[in-house]
Amino acid sequence: MTKGPVSLDVSVGYAVPRAGLPASASFRKWIAAALQNRIREADLAVRLVGAREGRALNRHYRGKDYATNVLSFPAETDEVKLPKGVTMPLLGDLVLCAPVIAREAREQKKPLLAHYAHLTVHGTLHLLGWDHGDDREAECMEQLEREILAGIGVEDPYVER
Repeated sequence: MTKGPVSLDVSVGYAVPRAGLPASASFRKWIAAALQNRIREADLAVRLVGAREGRALNRHYRGKDYATNVLSFPAETDEVKLPKGVTMPLLGDLVLCAPVIAREAREQKKPLLAHYAHLTVHGTLHLLGWDHGDDREAECMEQLEREILAGIGVEDPYVER
């Protein structure tokens, strides 16, 4: 059994100071865990942003005027298809808002890296088409997140601390 896709290309960009943030190797590990046995090839980008950029993106793409922890931008959806000649493994982009994630980790009394791992897995599952629009979908997605995170040694993110 493989530990992730046969081919995985993860590009990580830091639009904020890197001090205290996970290294690109950590994001690759978390994404590989989320993709394990789900797809064979993947190419995606991760961008860590500040509150201003996170808020602007959330407002523009979701109509919500606040910075959120993670945004997922699939390369292809039912409504948006890749141009001719562009083929998968292009999976999409994740945007993680560093100050929001740090605040949430403090408030929830979670280790910062564990919270990053959770949100990276969560965002990657969104790129694969998972959603939590209703209670049933949310329960299924949360259970899958628990299983993936347990496999890489991260505690259940949904347990109250």
